[in-house]
Amino acid sequence: MERKVKVAAVSYLNTKPLLYGFREHKVMNMMELSMDYPARIARQLIDGEVDVALVPVAIIPRLKEHHIIADFCIGAEGPVASVCLFSEVPLQDIKRIYLDYQSRTSVALLKLLVRDHWKLNVELIETAEDYQDKITGTDAGLVIGDRALAQRHVSPYIYDLAEAWIRFTSLPFVFAAWISNRPLPVEFIQLFNDANSIGLNNIPAVVAENVSPGLDLTTYYTRNISYRLTPSKRQGMQKFLTWLQ
Repeated sequence: MERKVKVAAVSYLNTKPLLYGFREHKVMNMMELSMDYPARIARQLIDGEVDVALVPVAIIPRLKEHHIIADFCIGAEGPVASVCLFSEVPLQDIKRIYLDYQSRTSVALLKLLVRDHWKLNVELIETAEDYQDKITGTDAGLVIGDRALAQRHVSPYIYDLAEAWIRFTSLPFVFAAWISNRPLPVEFIQLFNDANSIGLNNIPAVVAENVSPGLDLTTYYTRNISYRLTPSKRQGMQKFLTWLQ
């Protein structure tokens, strides 16, 4: 390989099982790993600053070329817990929704659900910084990742986006997948997949490294997040991408 593969991943709790096995794996001799939040990593992959990234699947139509290189993803076959609409009032009483600047897929999913599933007449507000303190009265907020797990202790009304999607389509949902913007060597892909699998086979060790007060990480990693990119998840992902076009 002429140079190391530049790989970018999300620095949320939900990626820890996928990243656990990389540290001492020989695939690290072939790659450079960086961390950031989803929307920024998406921009890096689109601009060619990295070769592979664990990115929101909503960016796939924006890539000139894309290859799903791993058998693993950030997906859900039930409530995901960390991608939710939070509110102080019931769904039908919401007037405005603040959109999370950190994820393109979650925002796209929310817009689809607002329009076609919940059929809400609300104002959608883009954000560029934290906005959780604005989730008051009839103003709701889409919050993702670790901040969503914290917000679950604050907001009385919680609408899980993965759960809503599954009710709407009867298909699981894929929030993020390992995508490359160019073809990569088969040897690298095989090693990369093996590294991803190590943490999933050692969940107790991953949990022990990521103590999170007030959150049952074992349940989160084994019941909320569904990591294997199964045929049904691919079907759900394709249906979502078709709606984005």
